[in-house]
Amino acid sequence: MAPTDLVYRIYERRLAKELAGGPLPQHVGVVLDGNRRYAVERGLRDASDGHAAGARQIDPFLDWCLELGIPYVTLWLLSTENLTRDELEVNQLITIIEDTVERMACTDDARKRGLRVTAVGALDQLPLSTRDALKRAEEATVHHDRLRVQVAVGYGGRQEITDALRSLLADRAAAGLSLEEVATTLEPEDIGAHLYTTGLPDPDLIIRTSGEIRLSGFLLWQSAHSEFYFCDTYWPEFRRIDFLRALRDYQRRTRRFGR
Repeated sequence: MAPTDLVYRIYERRLAKELAGGPLPQHVGVVLDGNRRYAVERGLRDASDGHAAGARQIDPFLDWCLELGIPYVTLWLLSTENLTRDELEVNQLITIIEDTVERMACTDDARKRGLRVTAVGALDQLPLSTRDALKRAEEATVHHDRLRVQVAVGYGGRQEITDALRSLLADRAAAGLSLEEVATTLEPEDIGAHLYTTGLPDPDLIIRTSGEIRLSGFLLWQSAHSEFYFCDTYWPEFRRIDFLRALRDYQRRTRRFGR
């Protein structure tokens, strides 16, 4: 073992010991950012190599969550804005996402891990092959209960809120309510009940990699009281030690929930 590896292991164990017994987030959201820049800086062939490297990093990350007993994770794999990129890159990224979801949900290893996979986003905007892959993943894992993995594909926070309002208004209209009646009785919980993520707790901690200090629309409604953690590491190089640092930072904060 190289000296640097030994130092890394010692520091990792120290971090894990610091976390023991402290509060951990029940729901962690992750903006998996930096794949393209990783590919450029490492001299890889094209952006798809960076996306593939990022996809490989998902499995160990989920294992860390399983080890720590974190029950909910949301991974932002593809935004609505990503769909407007170069067609070749989008097609390659879509294929990588389909393969990743298949590996996460429809293999013997996936069944042993007990992951339950669900998808959120404007799924009707995705290719049929992607919708089919997401549906297979949901059906294959519907009875799993160790870790709920919500994959955000074709997801945008503004679009989610817009779709929630459309759904709510359609429901109220079907019940015979006028627009004025809806407006006078509307509560935040009513909108929340029509979001893509209905049924899951709001994220306690949101992590964004690659040094960008913004959410870019990720879980806009749900993150009202979330804690945010931004790190410079590109997602393909995100290590367990980086995750433990994020959790340590989370434990050191006092959550007030607006009070």
